[in-house]
Amino acid sequence: MNESLMPDVSFVIAAYNARDTIGLAIESALAQVGVAVEVVVADDCSTDGTAELVRYFGDPRVRLVERSQNGGPGAARNDAIAAARGRWIAVLDSDDEVLPERSAMMIAAAGRLSADIVVDNIMVLRAGCRRAAMFPEALLQRLSSLSLEEFIRSNVLFRSTFNFGYMKPMFERALIERHALRFDESLRIGEDYIFLASALACGGTCAIEPQAGYLYHVRDGSISRVLRREHVTAMMEADRRFVRDFPLQGGAATAQALRYRSLKEALAFIDLVEAIKRRAWRECLHLTVSQPSVLRHLKMPVEARLRRWFGPVLKLDKASP
Repeated sequence: MNESLMPDVSFVIAAYNARDTIGLAIESALAQVGVAVEVVVADDCSTDGTAELVRYFGDPRVRLVERSQNGGPGAARNDAIAAARGRWIAVLDSDDEVLPERSAMMIAAAGRLSADIVVDNIMVLRAGCRRAAMFPEALLQRLSSLSLEEFIRSNVLFRSTFNFGYMKPMFERALIERHALRFDESLRIGEDYIFLASALACGGTCAIEPQAGYLYHVRDGSISRVLRREHVTAMMEADRRFVRDFPLQGGAATAQALRYRSLKEALAFIDLVEAIKRRAWRECLHLTVSQPSVLRHLKMPVEARLRRWFGPVLKLDKASP
């Protein structure tokens, strides 16, 4: 490709029935200052006219990839990345936005550390509430970069204070291509986590921009369904593949062991709730003896429990039915 025609940043958006929100997402990406951008939308077989809106958006920097069958957010992101031409790949959800200065700030932060991955703070927007940063800016300033151990440890269920899995990274496209990185298409939840963990395990260096440039919308109905057993078992299988592909050592291996045990605890809790519903008391006894820690989670409402496990906000299956 002619380097002079290469965008600085390709925003990749996986979309499923996102007609009501994707326009704002695209407009915010196109409004970036100080950088050349393109937006690649992979429509995952929407039925609400999302593809038609994107197709006729009216800006040559917006391109549409239409999937022939629904594959979930990982598959859609993979298609968008394959079509992207920019030096940097930025993940943007179809119901979120980015501030105009975000890309330039993140590229500058990456440049200071010669990093090929960069993340920033997140501004959470909830209807009727004040904007609030997801992470304390002082914390991110102290870190300045994100290690694989820190990232995994922040994704240990029940125990982590801050879940860095919510961060929406920018990756140098060269890093993705060099290591043939792809989103795990078997996951409907947690595909972002595995992708960034894999990039770090490949030797990627991740810089942190402490200021919030990503606007994370929590809309009515965002917590759209109860976490199901198959979600957790899929995440456990993805973690097993991750460890197989990237043998971990030291602190990263310790953090991974803690994370995997926490997933097993989540699975035991889901099984316990189902056993209680079925009045299968012998099964309940077995589960509480084998995983006594699950009992404390029965006291919390479902929404609070999900937030404790997965972070301050949860939006499930944003690019899939």
